[in-house]
Amino acid sequence: MSPVKFRIALLMLLAWRTMLATSTSTRDKPLFANSVWVELGHGQPSPVDNATPFTKTFSLSGNEHINLSDSRASSSVLQGSPPMCSGPTEIRDTFKYINTIVSCLVFVVGIIGNSTLLRIIYKNKRMRNGPNILIASLALGDLLHIVIDIPINVYKLLAEDWPFGVEMCKIVPFIQKASVGITVLSLCALSIDRYRAVASWSRIKGIGVPMWTAIEITLIWIISVILAVPEAIGFDMIAMDYKGEQLRICLLHPVQKTQFMQFYKLVKDWWLFSFYFCMPLACTAIFYTLMTCEMLRKKNGMQIALNDHIKQRREVAKTVFCLVLVFVLCWLPLHLSRILKLTIYDEKDPNRCDLLSFFLVLDYIGINMASLNSCINPIALYLVSKRFKNCFRSCLCCWCQSKEMLSLEEKPSYMKFKINDHGSEMSNSRLTNKYTPT
Repeated sequence: MSPVKFRIALLMLLAWRTMLATSTSTRDKPLFANSVWVELGHGQPSPVDNATPFTKTFSLSGNEHINLSDSRASSSVLQGSPPMCSGPTEIRDTFKYINTIVSCLVFVVGIIGNSTLLRIIYKNKRMRNGPNILIASLALGDLLHIVIDIPINVYKLLAEDWPFGVEMCKIVPFIQKASVGITVLSLCALSIDRYRAVASWSRIKGIGVPMWTAIEITLIWIISVILAVPEAIGFDMIAMDYKGEQLRICLLHPVQKTQFMQFYKLVKDWWLFSFYFCMPLACTAIFYTLMTCEMLRKKNGMQIALNDHIKQRREVAKTVFCLVLVFVLCWLPLHLSRILKLTIYDEKDPNRCDLLSFFLVLDYIGINMASLNSCINPIALYLVSKRFKNCFRSCLCCWCQSKEMLSLEEKPSYMKFKINDHGSEMSNSRLTNKYTPT
């Protein structure tokens, strides 16, 4: 058995033992404790059981201990609480186990795929161009999320308590939101880059990272980190008593101290939906429409000698479009759940519990889909791009320095020049000599 297969089998065995160990201990716990923990940075799923109404009605301080041992006790700590649910709202253990299995698969596939992608771009100098460096930045952000956030999210979904302290309670959502920000801004930068490349067919450059691309990546990481700071500020630990047992829960605190954080908590779901979902979608639609118009306008005037490079640019454009499409499909269920909850959910409706159960299930599905986005980009690149497919095959077979990859680097279409709008104009005579039709 190969080392990779052995590690996958070992990880799945450990995950299965964890599920068996926690199935008995979590069955009698309140839904509140477990459902709050499925938070991945896009608002809290609204936990409800026969003694706990909608989350937004809680008015707590950081040091408050809430007793949820019966309905009367829980009602005494709520301000303006809605009617209690007529029956318990339950999420089957199956969903938690599905989440665990999906997270383990994402962890294994994501580490292998993103690490291989980074190694391909690092080892192969011919792959170090503007678009691929942006893709590497995207892979690095996904890798940070996979290594740090996913194991903790799996643990807090299955376990009874939050044992990692308030620091990790703030760091985990911060890293998750920064990772999503890097993905979103990188996809926008790739869409703009593809339009600029098509708009300047005659620009040629040597192999390397353009200065503007380095600046773009720096700005992407800085902006993503800044936008994730409110998550670190807002998340906190809350201690609650359930039937005499104290539970520590990590979530976006119901009561924020500053006006800015109160406003952020109020508009968070709409902000996440507009910036982290709609913006890359709109950016891709706009610049790909402009790119299509530019290609149609220049179709008759293109030089036949540049056909090979035009095909290469079209392949890169198709690859970027597939990455955006994968992002949209992965994040749509989770955003849809949160927006529907904001628009059609009525916390005063006594029959709201069935609808809330649907939202909780949709949250679980959405979180699984969103987690897949961290590992699916390398798979999409393998399926769409011939160059990445060859490089992945070489690296995954432990032949990163083999003759196959060297022969790939030495192909005439990559040996001296690569069309890119970030480069400099080459002389007409040199261009003519290189691309004279045979």
